[in-house]
Amino acid sequence: MKDLVDVTGLQLFLTDHGQASHTDAVISACKKSAANQHGLLATWLAQLDELPQVEVDEIELCGGVKLGASQFDSSQQAGLEQQLLNFCPWRKGPFDLLGVHIDTEWRSDLKWQRLAGQIELAQKRVLDVGCGNGYYMFRMLGAGARSVLGVDPVALYVIQFLLVNRYLKSNQLQLLPIGIESLPLTNAFDTVFSMGVLYHRRSPLEHLTKLKEKLIPGGELVLETLVFQGSGDAVLVPQDRYAGMKNVRSIPCVPVLSDWLEQAGFNNIVVLDLSQTTLDEQRQTRWMTTYSLNQFLDPQDQNLTVEGYPAPLRAMIKCTA
Repeated sequence: MKDLVDVTGLQLFLTDHGQASHTDAVISACKKSAANQHGLLATWLAQLDELPQVEVDEIELCGGVKLGASQFDSSQQAGLEQQLLNFCPWRKGPFDLLGVHIDTEWRSDLKWQRLAGQIELAQKRVLDVGCGNGYYMFRMLGAGARSVLGVDPVALYVIQFLLVNRYLKSNQLQLLPIGIESLPLTNAFDTVFSMGVLYHRRSPLEHLTKLKEKLIPGGELVLETLVFQGSGDAVLVPQDRYAGMKNVRSIPCVPVLSDWLEQAGFNNIVVLDLSQTTLDEQRQTRWMTTYSLNQFLDPQDQNLTVEGYPAPLRAMIKCTA
């Protein structure tokens, strides 16, 4: 666990949030996390240590995530690229790291472009739930956030975050290898993000309630999730898989989603964006070679999934606790 979480940095981070009393509980949760039991964890950590020690002299977190070093030449970049491929699959991104372009499965920058101009993060304390490898955390820092805490129980994503932050060296960012259920902090954040999580939950209302618990009174939730184009009380409940994804529990129409948010204690609900996911935004690349969206849409009608459901439609919503 000491390799996945910088305990000293975590202590300082929680103290800054007025949550120092929870440090032991957070560390205990991290020690028990499945991420620390992953069979490849020791290999990944060793591969992290083998990465070149380079001081970056170019940092870009606003137009993308780019960390450059002028003294790092093309031959070194070729070697680094082979090292970075050891950490596949790379799903969220893209990243430009010391001249190596990591072309991730998701063009997460496109989603961020749709969102960034509609939220204010300057000097905000932010929680990113289900943050993956932290791509949006880096963008949130670029947008002026005072600090960002991410939680995600997937070991590889934590490793990828540590890899990027190895060069950025930001103490304003922390990613913990746990889910929101294991995070004891309450009333601690100005803004909470939950993107791509809700439809995997057996109880969406319980998830929304937990998100509200993390916010200060008047804090803002930014929610991104699959929705179903319908009205009234329409909720799509896939029988097996949805667009190839396991554990998609329920996909509400926007009115139902708004009702769930109200029940969880949110108001001022605003739909920021409603977009169908395209093959330009989610696709196979050299950095993610297994099946992606193009295998999971009906080849005769890309408005349908291979299972016959409506193609992925995603809503971005902000609301107030």
